[in-house]
Amino acid sequence: MNYKVLVVDDEPGIRDVIKEYMGVSGFEITESEDGISALNKLYKSEYDLVILDVMMPKMDGWSLCREIRKSSKVPVIMLTARGEEYDKLLGFELGVDDYIVKPFSPKELVARAKAVLNRTRPEKDEEIIKTVIAYGKLNVDLDGRNVTLGDHKLQLTPKEFDVLSFLVQNPNKAFSREQLLTSVWGFDFYGDDRTVDTHIKMIREHLGEYRTWIVTVWGIGYKFEPQK
Repeated sequence: MNYKVLVVDDEPGIRDVIKEYMGVSGFEITESEDGISALNKLYKSEYDLVILDVMMPKMDGWSLCREIRKSSKVPVIMLTARGEEYDKLLGFELGVDDYIVKPFSPKELVARAKAVLNRTRPEKDEEIIKTVIAYGKLNVDLDGRNVTLGDHKLQLTPKEFDVLSFLVQNPNKAFSREQLLTSVWGFDFYGDDRTVDTHIKMIREHLGEYRTWIVTVWGIGYKFEPQK
């Protein structure tokens, strides 16, 4: 059973990034665009974590957090562009478990979400992600950040590993270069599509006979397509 996470943010782009990146790590994401709709969802369903923006229409994040704490101890991560010390202190006084300032790295958000859940619901921690993913002779150790082909350990750079592990966790799904930049480098990364192409080229060289498993999807980007 995976963690159920309610993401509350009035910016669709932010919700999409969080859903895409956290989904890869095994989280089940439900979205809300404002505090009122989020509160209704919380009344109807149980969640393991709430990721909550501060500045929203209808009901802001502070007000929603107050309502949540009247009846629930569900962990809350505040996600906001406001980084002043006063705002953080207010959040913690309201029972917020962590506080992340925009722009943020999706990888950092996933790491912080896991840390919060490990503290509050440790019994589920081992169920978040599969530790090792294997296809044929190719083994990707997500926790150890190692990739092996048979008995040979591949010497990948950190970002090469991040790109490969992202694709391996989403087999047969095509991603645009922009999606890969957002998911691996973060939505605040200032670079261009050639960064992705360069890393894909290097990964293919490392994979040798398995290079064809990284497929170019013309007009879109790339996907990982393991062959039987």
